[in-house]
Amino acid sequence: MEGSLFPNRPAFPTAPAKVTQSKPNLKFNTTTLPLPPQSPSAPSLDSLLQQLLHLSSPPHNTTYKPKLINSAKPSNRQSQFLSISTNSHRKRQQTHHTNTNSVSVPHFENIELNEESAEGSSRLLSPKVKLLLSSILGRPLSDLNVFFCSAKSELLNVDMICLLKELELSGNWERALLLFNWFVSNSTFGNNKLDNQVIELMVRVLGKQSQHSIASELFDAIPIEEYSLDVRAYTTIIHAYSYTGKYEKAIALFNQMKEKSISPTLVTYNVMLDVYGKMGRSWNKIVALLDEMMANELEFDEFTCSTVISACGREGLLKEAANFFTELKSKGYKPGTVTYNALLHVFGKAGDYSEALNILKEMEENNCPVDSVTYNELVAAYVKAGFYEEGASIIERMTQKGLMPNAVTYTTVINAYGRAGMVDKALSLFSLMKKSGCVPNVCTYNAILGMLGKKSRLEEMIEILCDMKLNGCSPNRITWNTMLAMCGNKGMHKYVNRVFREMKSCGFEPGRDTFNTLISAYGRCGSRIDASKMYEEMIKSGFSPCVTTYNALLNALARRGDYGAAESVITDMKSKGFKPSETSYSLMLHCYAKGGNIKGVEGIEKEIYGGFIFPSWMLLRTLVLANFKCRSLIGMERAFQQLMKNGYKPDLVLFNSMLSIFARNKMYDRAQEILGLIRDNGLQPDIVTYNSLMDMYARGGECFKAEEILKRIQKGGGRPDIVSYNTVIKGFCRKGLMQEAIRTLSEMTGRGIRPCIVTYNTFVAGYSALGMFTDVNEVLEYMIQNNCRPNDLTCKIVVDGYCKANKFEEAMAFVSKLREMDSSIDDQYIRRLASRVREIVES
Repeated sequence: MEGSLFPNRPAFPTAPAKVTQSKPNLKFNTTTLPLPPQSPSAPSLDSLLQQLLHLSSPPHNTTYKPKLINSAKPSNRQSQFLSISTNSHRKRQQTHHTNTNSVSVPHFENIELNEESAEGSSRLLSPKVKLLLSSILGRPLSDLNVFFCSAKSELLNVDMICLLKELELSGNWERALLLFNWFVSNSTFGNNKLDNQVIELMVRVLGKQSQHSIASELFDAIPIEEYSLDVRAYTTIIHAYSYTGKYEKAIALFNQMKEKSISPTLVTYNVMLDVYGKMGRSWNKIVALLDEMMANELEFDEFTCSTVISACGREGLLKEAANFFTELKSKGYKPGTVTYNALLHVFGKAGDYSEALNILKEMEENNCPVDSVTYNELVAAYVKAGFYEEGASIIERMTQKGLMPNAVTYTTVINAYGRAGMVDKALSLFSLMKKSGCVPNVCTYNAILGMLGKKSRLEEMIEILCDMKLNGCSPNRITWNTMLAMCGNKGMHKYVNRVFREMKSCGFEPGRDTFNTLISAYGRCGSRIDASKMYEEMIKSGFSPCVTTYNALLNALARRGDYGAAESVITDMKSKGFKPSETSYSLMLHCYAKGGNIKGVEGIEKEIYGGFIFPSWMLLRTLVLANFKCRSLIGMERAFQQLMKNGYKPDLVLFNSMLSIFARNKMYDRAQEILGLIRDNGLQPDIVTYNSLMDMYARGGECFKAEEILKRIQKGGGRPDIVSYNTVIKGFCRKGLMQEAIRTLSEMTGRGIRPCIVTYNTFVAGYSALGMFTDVNEVLEYMIQNNCRPNDLTCKIVVDGYCKANKFEEAMAFVSKLREMDSSIDDQYIRRLASRVREIVES
């Protein structure tokens, strides 16, 4: 398919260059025209859901979900149940999604010191403790609550700290947790049975096991404010709240801790910086916390610096991040790899790859060692700016430097390919990843599932789930979120409900990301009530809304073009201290474009060009597309020039959009220029590119040239789609060459492509324009026979055709027989058509 597909100055012939009428004449009946192929049977969403359910179900002997026993004196502070997973590979199934582009920031997984290890389990135990310990260890988890109740008297009078400690030291933290739960339920808070030391011990146990979700839920049930714990216990609980998105509770506990004159440590402050960073709209509070640390003469460490810079990255605060970094260095601080990586992440996220390269250069000049995270951030910077191949080339560069690309590296590029619609390239890289010996993680699989879900490639999604099973990779909450997002289409809100129920039945409790996904999915389904309910449920569950929540609402509104409601969302965001992200503005542009509001597009355009909004690759790309949708040729070209001026790389979607608008406007020279730019940028024209070229010729009356492109695609090994054939058919029908159109239809069905309503309507319009109403009726009979119901446009085309031919009685007869043809046609629509005929007659 190389070479020029059309001349620079095409001539429009007055008559077709060739007319090849087939003999005998083809008609719309099964005698001369083969039946269209049956729609291929594809896997349903049900089969996909069943596969995910099977993969998510743990072995029966590995997961136990005990319930907290209600205390004798019930308290509304106690939770009803607490899930314990004893299967190590499912330990983190309910954790928050780890961003595949994220920098290495402190995770605070091992806050506590292992002072107990010096004691060992060999110290002398009382006979009572030994007996109880032996009894607890000798019973299955499911029987322990019954045993605890039977030995209530002994347990309430034993050295509980000693017993819990021995269970933890013997590797039985789950049993220790069950015993603690029972002890809480059977103790009176005021009689010193549950004391500070017991709580501190349980905090340390859960902290060591990284059971943050369990810790968060457990300490929601205990009035922590009534106890005076040590700083390590407070820090661990604050981290647990942060980890599960309960930021307000973390802040409240931090303040309570200081009110009790317990001085926070450096680790405590680092955790709190992370809390504010994740919570968002908290830059002033972060600065205040840093001032407090300096007043307490605490020196910043690598975790402090990287956490602050990462917080800037989440909020898009590029200037603040750069200033903080510069100020650090001016005070003699020597940044390490983690801090540099955090700064790389900030600029990489913004798509400012030139600044990312400057940071890498500074690292090398300062002899700061680079690691895999450094290269991962560089990859992210490239792909964010549209340089997918350059990002992929980093993989080879890492290998040459002796660094093996890891799952994050591959997943970053795979994600980028997916967002650009280059699914096959993403799948090829996924295959290369496995061949190179790099094991995909759950984030990799989620990225692949997400991009396949957008394309409704269900069969391949099932294959990926099977591959997950073979590699022993369990789905996590994000996997289920992906399934929920797939259901975000009109009329599927009941399916969203079902997937959500199944997700919870597998033990995956919704996080803030799940609620955001649900809000978006229900919104796209057109169910505002359900979206509002999810928002309320999210608040009730202790999750505060974030920028992503607002973006979920904007995404739903953008699909409908409801820019009035979207503007209200942006206003609400700003009033509550949230800074709209590039995604927020991108969604607003899509919303204005969908609603045909070119002034709204121009308003955001002025803010971007005026320097008030950072001109990221995403925003400039969206500006091109928004202007294209609004048919604003000048605005589209201006945005494209700005994108090139900023050093970004256009993708094929942009080029195809520009080619389409040039084709519709018969701007042949510009279309030729775009085709050249596609190849100059190392891209290959795809079926969308060639469909636009065929459309250009079909609109210009050169239907045989459109067909020539179709044949070249086939000869080059390409696979024309239904749009390709419909475009060529449209060209022939507009020229009145109905036999050529039917010949093309016959070829299309012979290649296994089933006609759609657009195909049939094109033939109806062609025959109607020629006054061939017998053939029109044959088309209608044929489409009904093949389970394609005529739509409102079909009927309108026929009625208008009769009226243009001054056959008003035939038009009314057609309208009166519509119910016979299709009983589902609405009476109101029939009355409208009849009224339309009468109006034309009277005029």
